[in-house]
Amino acid sequence: MDFPQIDPVAFHLGPLAVRWYGIAYLAGVVFGWLYIRKLVTNDLLWGGSSNRIALADIDSLPSWVMIGIIVGGRTGYATFYMPDHFLGDPVGFFRLWDGGMSFHGGMIGAIVAIAIFAIKRHIAILSLLDVVSSAAPIGLFFGRIANFINGELFGRNSNVPWAIVFPDGGPLPRHPSQIYEAILEGALLFIVLRILIFTGRSLRFPGLTGGVFLTLYGMARILVEFFREPDPQLGFVASDWTMGMFLSSPMILIGLMVAAYAVLA
Repeated sequence: MDFPQIDPVAFHLGPLAVRWYGIAYLAGVVFGWLYIRKLVTNDLLWGGSSNRIALADIDSLPSWVMIGIIVGGRTGYATFYMPDHFLGDPVGFFRLWDGGMSFHGGMIGAIVAIAIFAIKRHIAILSLLDVVSSAAPIGLFFGRIANFINGELFGRNSNVPWAIVFPDGGPLPRHPSQIYEAILEGALLFIVLRILIFTGRSLRFPGLTGGVFLTLYGMARILVEFFREPDPQLGFVASDWTMGMFLSSPMILIGLMVAAYAVLA
């Protein structure tokens, strides 16, 4: 299949080019925030828990999360994927329009921002992480679709019927790994967490939803890495393992530990 020629620039506002990638980030935060508002106002999900979060706090949260994602994502990319490049060009760190973000760095940045916000507002950190984790797959879905539109982070060579010839991927068809990630890390993970919240009442156990998110994301990411082309500047870090696999592995262990603590505490 030929790659659908989609312009990475959605539209122009005068001299400003508005890219699908930026729209994806904004959509993830906005729709995630609206979803979290629905969760914190649903009495049945909390069961009188003292850790329930006030709606006013949720309305002040998006800017904190956005800053954490951007700073953490850029820092993670510079640290994990291109340290030599940014050591030689420190100013390039601030040229966000050139691209280059790391999910794992963005996640760490978001967690730090959420923790600081929770401490300042005297909110239970684990409960706040739970509701943010429940909405995170929304942002992941939009972000991976934007990766596909940009023709970046494509998969390895393949002859499956739905393989695509990407503009920057050479003449051979490749796995559309961005779509795999949108489905697994986005749509499917969102559905699983929603079932856990609405059927299992997981928000009554601070840390359970967040722990399950970390575990399942780590597993989904490692699975997709077997189909995704390794980052060209790194290649395989060790044997058949990519940087994405190494960074996702601790997520599984930490997620299981957090979930176990939430259930047993």
